[in-house]
Amino acid sequence: MNRPKSACAAVKRARPLLRRSAGAVVLPVLVLLLAAFGVLMVYSASCYVAKTQYGDAFFFMKKQLAGFFLGAAAMAVFSFVPYRKLLRFKWAVLAASLVLLALVFVPGLGVENYGATRWIGLGPVTVQPSEFAKYGFALFAAAYAAEDPARMQRFSGMLPVLGAGTAICVLILLEPNMSVTMCVGLLMLSMLFLSGVKVRHFLIILVPVVLAVPVLIALEPYRLQRLYAFLDPWQSPQGEGYQLIQSLYALGNGGWFGVGLFRSVQKYRYLPFAESDFILAVIGEEFGFVGVVSLFFVFGLVIWFGVRTAARCKDLFGFLLAAGITAVYAIQVILNALVVSGCVPPTGLPLPLISAGNTSLVVTMASMGVLCNISRGGVGFRAEKKRT
Repeated sequence: MNRPKSACAAVKRARPLLRRSAGAVVLPVLVLLLAAFGVLMVYSASCYVAKTQYGDAFFFMKKQLAGFFLGAAAMAVFSFVPYRKLLRFKWAVLAASLVLLALVFVPGLGVENYGATRWIGLGPVTVQPSEFAKYGFALFAAAYAAEDPARMQRFSGMLPVLGAGTAICVLILLEPNMSVTMCVGLLMLSMLFLSGVKVRHFLIILVPVVLAVPVLIALEPYRLQRLYAFLDPWQSPQGEGYQLIQSLYALGNGGWFGVGLFRSVQKYRYLPFAESDFILAVIGEEFGFVGVVSLFFVFGLVIWFGVRTAARCKDLFGFLLAAGITAVYAIQVILNALVVSGCVPPTGLPLPLISAGNTSLVVTMASMGVLCNISRGGVGFRAEKKRT
């Protein structure tokens, strides 16, 4: 029996909505699974250090769990806030990012740790402004380019984006934090390229950026030492090469299937920052090569969802914002993996959604909420109620 034409038309109209709805459900599920796995691995990687240093094996896990619930709430809220409303806040978000980055240098507010001042202390809570700044810049660049796409074809027209990215990079570099500076720099280049700047203008920016990297490394002795340690960690096995060697030991000890959950040896004060920057090494030791590949398969799904969301978005602001959010996430995942495996010099960059750090966890999950909203065409809660 043939279906009525009206029913067929209704089904055809419903299919795109169902595809968007399915995708908007898959992403938050993947994000929640990764973040929950991160809570588990933070406990596994930190329980010994937390017990010996703070007298509570669950010290870092409790903080990560609080970040998990805050991040889940933020993701839920932003998934129902129409992303187009963020357009009007581009200058406010940029200003807030710059002010927060500057506040880390204010005596009494900035918190120094391991020779770097990267946090703002608010009583018992510390906040890392660079985590806000990455996504704040992505929002600003997307909104600025989308308001008048033609001006990005002029060199003078793209200067605000270039200036904002450079200012954020300088403030982060002064903390100092070379790894996040590289992340923002790569994000800035990505946003300019996706905004449709002319090739010659892009090259005018790209060449100085590439030349600046070795200069910045040479200016700081510790960066040169890290470079030497990367080239041959065994020249300084108890110095700059120590962390990389211990990371490689952990990955090698994991083999194909790992030594088992909670059974890592390197977390017993052999591997520094096991719960944060080098948590992937602990995952590799406990779950092996197969476990790491499975984890990166999930990372790949999140990145693929972001790319697909950007490609399917019908307006330029949504396209650029989705691409920017995805770029921030992908850059961090790739750089962290390259550092832990010894493919690039060691840098202090967390594995997003997994490493210990509430600021990174909450901000990343909130950005994923924005990505969900873009995938649903910017539909808000009230609009969905009317549609149903």
